[in-house]
Amino acid sequence: MSLCILHSRARDGIRAPEVTVEVYAGGGLPATAIVGLPELAVRESRDRVRGAIANAGFSYPAGRVTINLAPADLPKEGGRFDLPIAVGILGATGQLRADALARLELLGELALTGALRPVSAVLPAALAARAAGRALVLPRANADEAALVEGLDILPAEHLLEVCAHLNGDAVIAPHRAPAVQRQAATYPDLAEVQGQGQAKRALEIAAAGGHSLLLIGPPGTGKSMLANRLPGILPRLHDAEALEVAAIRSVSGQAEVDPANWRERPFRAPHHTASGVALVGGGSTPRPGEISLAHEGVLFLDELPEFDRRVLEVLREPLESGHIHISRAARQAQFPARFQLVAAMNPCPCGYLGDPQGRCRCTPEQVARYRARISGPLLDRIDLQLEVPRLPAERLIARPEGAEPSALVRARVEQARASQMERAGCTNAALAAGALEQHCVLDAQGRQVITQAMRRLSLSGRAYHRILKVARTIADLADSEAITVAHLSEAIGYRRLDRGGAAASAGGGA
Repeated sequence: MSLCILHSRARDGIRAPEVTVEVYAGGGLPATAIVGLPELAVRESRDRVRGAIANAGFSYPAGRVTINLAPADLPKEGGRFDLPIAVGILGATGQLRADALARLELLGELALTGALRPVSAVLPAALAARAAGRALVLPRANADEAALVEGLDILPAEHLLEVCAHLNGDAVIAPHRAPAVQRQAATYPDLAEVQGQGQAKRALEIAAAGGHSLLLIGPPGTGKSMLANRLPGILPRLHDAEALEVAAIRSVSGQAEVDPANWRERPFRAPHHTASGVALVGGGSTPRPGEISLAHEGVLFLDELPEFDRRVLEVLREPLESGHIHISRAARQAQFPARFQLVAAMNPCPCGYLGDPQGRCRCTPEQVARYRARISGPLLDRIDLQLEVPRLPAERLIARPEGAEPSALVRARVEQARASQMERAGCTNAALAAGALEQHCVLDAQGRQVITQAMRRLSLSGRAYHRILKVARTIADLADSEAITVAHLSEAIGYRRLDRGGAAASAGGGA
């Protein structure tokens, strides 16, 4: 009877902290104790492991077995520790060789027959195992997902007996090689399908180039949702490190398997306006990512923005600035990345027809003001581009589009502008810190005069001033200009639609 030590991985947000599994088989009355802050599913593993060991033809020790999952202050959950516990018991009782365990990490849930069942959140564990320089033993059903991590030795198994035969040297498990999967071309809707709306398309291009947030204001049926759905198609392609982080969030969420054919695509999330704050930011007793994290490196589209609960919208303020969300619960804390591009759409008034030339709106100024007040000033301040999407004349909608640019052409300009930003500052313009603004967004005397007048007339905040500078820098990058000119600055100021009073100010109500 002796001690066996092996390695596994827990879950903590999108991190996979190392867990050292220590198994001691000693004398005494028959009992099995699991210590190290195990949750219910982990405590139940002793019964699964006992059945799996017996049905695999091994002997379960007759004495006392103590299993320590270290560190003791890290909560352990799920059935992912079944395999390392079972292997540890067999190693401690001398039924298999344990000399190779120092070079391995083990994950997997056991059936009573000894078969291995898949577990969730494998991708973060695979990334951590590669960083630790160990091979990863896991259920075969999880092998393709783990194979997204290049440079990692993956040893897949379907049964506890396969793992034991490998450790004893009787039948070595061949390292998993992911099948050749042809990457599917992204099937994003094309921007050329949107009729007219030249200014909105221009704003969409600026938003994509600089990583800016965007608010579209207009009556029903003017193409706001169509425009938002086409933003992912003009965004630059994800780098491998970014794509792995996005895939890791999807793996942790447990909502869908990571598809090796399209795992590099940017996410597009469009929660319904009845979504709760927890659905948006994440949460639960064991914190899981919410919509803003599932939209990481992609687009979060909030249609009918004023219809969302105001308290739900307020939770967006922190991640819009910081790019991550910190979730605290009584027993658990987790941090998830949330670098998303916010695209929101709203009607100009409760009925949606404020400013309509046919006079269909009957909303009073007070009704319009209450409707707009559902969105707080601090949140609006954080939205870089705000513009109106007007209704098109019938002849314009019926006419066949001519000269409309496809998404591929727009994306080429966006990628060139992004490359300039990365070379200059190492981040998108939307992510520029205050110190970097002074360095990369220098205005000449005429530009300073223009922005000073705009701040006075529109009563702009300091945050709005910084946002205008960032948008102007992006417009200059799209024009391949080193300097920010008055034309770039004026266009950026023009996108602060609600700072200029919005449609309500121009129409004065419809009653």
